[in-house]
Amino acid sequence: MKKTSKSQIFQFDNTYINLPKNFYQKIKPVPVKKPHLLKLNNELSNYFNLDIDSLKSNLGISILSGNKVPANTTPLAMVYAGHQFGNFVDQLGDGRAVLLGEIIARNGKRYDLQLKGSGQTIFSRQGDGRSPLGPVIREYIMSEAMHYLGIPSTRSLSIISTGEVVKRERIEPGGILVRISSSHIRIGTFEFFRARKDFISVKKLADYTIKRHFPEILSSKNKYKLFLDKTIQSQAKLVAQWMNVGFIHGVMNTDNTSISGQTIDYGPCAFMNNFDPNTVYSFIDVYGRYSYGNQPKIMLWNLSKFAECISFLINENNEKANKIIINSLSKFSQLFDKFWNKSISEKLGLFENMKENRNLIEKFLEIMFEQKTDFTLTFRKLSESLENQEKKLKFFSLFKNEKHLTNWYNNWTERLEKEKYSKEKIAEKMKKKNPLFIPRNHLIEKCINDAVENSDFSMVNDLLEVLKKPFEYNKKLSFSDPPKPNEDIKNTFCGT
Repeated sequence: MKKTSKSQIFQFDNTYINLPKNFYQKIKPVPVKKPHLLKLNNELSNYFNLDIDSLKSNLGISILSGNKVPANTTPLAMVYAGHQFGNFVDQLGDGRAVLLGEIIARNGKRYDLQLKGSGQTIFSRQGDGRSPLGPVIREYIMSEAMHYLGIPSTRSLSIISTGEVVKRERIEPGGILVRISSSHIRIGTFEFFRARKDFISVKKLADYTIKRHFPEILSSKNKYKLFLDKTIQSQAKLVAQWMNVGFIHGVMNTDNTSISGQTIDYGPCAFMNNFDPNTVYSFIDVYGRYSYGNQPKIMLWNLSKFAECISFLINENNEKANKIIINSLSKFSQLFDKFWNKSISEKLGLFENMKENRNLIEKFLEIMFEQKTDFTLTFRKLSESLENQEKKLKFFSLFKNEKHLTNWYNNWTERLEKEKYSKEKIAEKMKKKNPLFIPRNHLIEKCINDAVENSDFSMVNDLLEVLKKPFEYNKKLSFSDPPKPNEDIKNTFCGT
């Protein structure tokens, strides 16, 4: 692989542009008045062999802000549709984002480099195509946190302030996020063409997506059926991973569901504090469609919409295609349960698959719900409770009523005796499954307030450093604390 030279900061190698013109709009980002680099992800830069000094130069900042487009790429805005809160919108698309180009990582895989907040496109729908700085900071922190928790996610390369303001509920400074994703192909991308009965384009998109994300099935007898199966499996695993860290996406529309199996589009998302399956953070989700506990069901619904789009590719006979699809979709729940149970069992130190596990898991979650304990800290302090009596007492202090907990704890420790590991080893392994630090809502809001109101990025930087090692002890222990009652933020907004 050629190393990027300083004179050519990005070595673009674009393929999406080779798809038909009805897949996108060729468009350059709209320049901003006074771009300023606020945050650069050095680790991610190195992963893509990008020269950090060059990215920080005037030329680098001009490219990251969209003020200058390199000669070796053709920017575009992708078209897609989507089911939003269950209602179909036949055309959405990148209304405030531009895919600058594709770059190759050290692992040889292809990734999109996209500017968010880069100005109007033909898909903006009366919007200004810009983003306030606050949501840019939120996505940067959230996406990086997810990555270090080991959950597939888009990542953030940089934050740029634009020197301009945007008008939302109030006037706010503008920002541009440079986002990197394995692709920006969504279920909604398929829905756009299927809604128009443009079956040729659906096939072209499917073939392109398989070649890019699932090349191992290219020569298979029914690659489209396998394409569906692969997508079902990756999404079942993704949602299980979300829920095992208490993450709530908040807006699981089909246009926010990435075919690659990555977490994408961090809008009104949040990590749950007190355990409650009905928890909702999105201000507009008044009926709880995208609540914590609904996420598996919604993902299955989204996948059914994807299956409808490619059914004719799976089998030309509609009846036969439906049978195949129903059989594939019916495996989602089983797959989700497998991923969820394995992960939450390990969070409880139950590494051997035994019949007692399920009852211990369900009873523990029931107690957490009844006692309104913090999801993250309860699991973490349970891990530490095996280390000594003092830490055991700290775990018990999380609960108001210790009677049911004592019975459960005794049953749990009795079950641990059947593991092949010592209790010390189990505690060590549990701590690697139960994070101490997550990007809590109140912390992110303080980060945003400091950065936007006071131009102070110190808390953003401190929090990001802590989140790089979420399972390890850090002196900045206050970042692990749940919000105080007056700090608890129960609603989040897309804000873009």
